[in-house]
Amino acid sequence: MANLTRRSILLGSVATLALVGFGVGDVSRSRDRALALSLSRALMPRGTTLESASAPLGSGAYRRLGTGAGVPLVVRTELCPAIAGRDDRREGVGVFAQLTDLHIVDAQSPMRFESFVDVDKAAFRPQEALGTHGAAQLIRRIDDLDGGPFTGRPLDCAVTTGDNTDNGESIELQWFLALMNGGELTANTGHARDWEGVQNADDPRFYRPSIDDRDVYKTAGFPVIERMLSAAIQPHTSPGLTMPWYTVFGNHDDSIGGTVPLSWSALESAYTGSVKFTGFADDRGNKAVRDAFSSRTALPPDAASALDRHWTVTADDRRAPFTPTQFMAAHLLADAVGPGPAGHGFTPEALAQHRSWYSFPISDDVLGIALDSTNAAGFTHGSLGEAQFRWLETELVKASDRYVVVFSHHPSGSMDNLRPDPRSPHETRHTGAEVLSLLGRHPNVVAWVNGHTHANRITAHTGSTPRHAFWEITTASHIDFPQQARVIEVCRNGDGTLSIFTTLVESAAPHRAPYDDGSQSALASLYRELAFNDLGSASGGAARRAGSNTDRNTELLLKDPLA
Repeated sequence: MANLTRRSILLGSVATLALVGFGVGDVSRSRDRALALSLSRALMPRGTTLESASAPLGSGAYRRLGTGAGVPLVVRTELCPAIAGRDDRREGVGVFAQLTDLHIVDAQSPMRFESFVDVDKAAFRPQEALGTHGAAQLIRRIDDLDGGPFTGRPLDCAVTTGDNTDNGESIELQWFLALMNGGELTANTGHARDWEGVQNADDPRFYRPSIDDRDVYKTAGFPVIERMLSAAIQPHTSPGLTMPWYTVFGNHDDSIGGTVPLSWSALESAYTGSVKFTGFADDRGNKAVRDAFSSRTALPPDAASALDRHWTVTADDRRAPFTPTQFMAAHLLADAVGPGPAGHGFTPEALAQHRSWYSFPISDDVLGIALDSTNAAGFTHGSLGEAQFRWLETELVKASDRYVVVFSHHPSGSMDNLRPDPRSPHETRHTGAEVLSLLGRHPNVVAWVNGHTHANRITAHTGSTPRHAFWEITTASHIDFPQQARVIEVCRNGDGTLSIFTTLVESAAPHRAPYDDGSQSALASLYRELAFNDLGSASGGAARRAGSNTDRNTELLLKDPLA
């Protein structure tokens, strides 16, 4: 790093522009200039969206993806002005990758309710069978980064901010840990050879890639890919992260389908059974589920007659749902250590106390605080219990001489679920607004990093004074397009200010691959392409999730609270 000068960096950036075909096509001159400036400021942009990003080709209803222009860096000064010359003074004090909402899904589980796709588009995604392939290629990309794009500092760690699994199944958790730590996995349950999910069923509402019959997806231009499902369930390998990594609970890791509380046992046995629910025969079933859900009791006996829309699948005990305690315990197993640390944030003491929040060192100068914003009462939104809220306040006071980055699954705007936790029904719950107020009273807090909404968004929070200001960084999921992770760099500028750089990265899969290539990288490429074209993301859904340029690659300025 000592041999790098601004001039050598600029010359390297000009060469990079030539390599990526900069200025060709319909990219505007102003975008060219913004990208050129972004690359001239970066030290190690290789493999990030500063260089290039996937982009749709053509104009049909179904569009393939190709290599598009990079995403320019946007300097955000809402909390602090930018002082010239800071690039030459910059010191990286902490660099980490954020993965979020991987939603590793057992797409053949009888406990998935794709039949509700007519009222909830997220109930089925055409790409969901390929999630482990996409995640492995995302991990490969993070491993391959040379360092923080704007500091060159090696990544200190990675943090995954929840919804690591999709349906809270033990097998999904096994796949997630194999992906993060490295190893072979086979994303298949039930029958050893035959696909038993809705993508191989006689229902035209779902994308059936191997069947040359019309369905709503093929009518919209989706391709026939005969071997997609058979390739999806072949053994494949994840390289695993090469850096320490930490995990955070999401609502899909703490409830049935991310919504139904684990204390509601009406459907628990269905996970490992052989009955695949495909819809209610009449409204009696809907009413029975509504009534049972509201009272958290079992389905009444007379509801069974309404459940006659189903088929038989191969039962599999590996689909059993896990509890929060079992989720933490799985991270503490000897074969789950990977690059460490043991437990990935969870400790034996925390396990004994059923405490799912913790602090950890990102670096010598930066402390991470991992919260559990899920609510065991169920539903998708979250909140914090009183004990955790008070613990957070204590941790912030103890870390007054370090920069603090807070992590949670839910962003502040999604923390309004104040239903009593069935494990401690008399405990007060705290909203996102209360968490914002608490963080804003501690000047050492510089960022709150989260996910959940499946959309990129970055929000400035002023705090009680300019020294108490901080940024809320929300990152899109890796199951829905744009399927990105972030590299976040905390930097001292030597002028009384801090810069937090946020740079998006895509998986290492090519932007386009042949449909008859069953390799992991090709399936991960298809995973991204199908996600872009997902009918549930129509009417601008993909663009909304990607966010504006101010939510993507950014330099977030704020006063240095420790200067």
